[in-house]
Amino acid sequence: MMKDFGVEPYLYPMPTYMIGTYNEDGTVDVMMMAWGGICAEDMVALNLEAEHKTVANLKARKAFTLAVPGIDTLPQSDFLGIASAGKVADKFARTGLHAVKSGRVDAPVITEYPLTLECEVVEMQNQPYGLRVLGRIVNVMADEKVLDEAGKIDAGKLQAFAFDQMRNGYYAVSEKVGQAWHSGAGLMKG
Repeated sequence: MMKDFGVEPYLYPMPTYMIGTYNEDGTVDVMMMAWGGICAEDMVALNLEAEHKTVANLKARKAFTLAVPGIDTLPQSDFLGIASAGKVADKFARTGLHAVKSGRVDAPVITEYPLTLECEVVEMQNQPYGLRVLGRIVNVMADEKVLDEAGKIDAGKLQAFAFDQMRNGYYAVSEKVGQAWHSGAGLMKG
């Protein structure tokens, strides 16, 4: 038996991403977001509320980093989603996280996050359903601790966590349960 819930943004898993930008005074601003992801081979789409300080930074700097936080930074990452940079001036400093300037875009790289995409703003679309920011990926950086023996990124080592919109929870995402384009291949036969 299925139960109806009406129109809700209930899709799981929802990724947790950290958008890194610089404020007008050069200080670091980081915001957690969940409504976005890859939209082309070299593009990301971020669905944001236009009032965020981060959006003003995106308009001014035309660049950002998009990082995947690990469960070891969950409290800091959650705080960066709760606190508004417009109201908490020392928001990033309170976390104890560290940032270095990207060598490719005008945005900070948070060193504690194991996977970071350096991106340029391509377009900011004001849609009837909200603001969509399209960004071009100019580089992907990964901490050596999340690489496998062959030097490739091991998703399990990221220790990423997903957002649960239904109950406002976070869930660890780390166990591999199948192989893409292989686990269902047996059903291709006859």
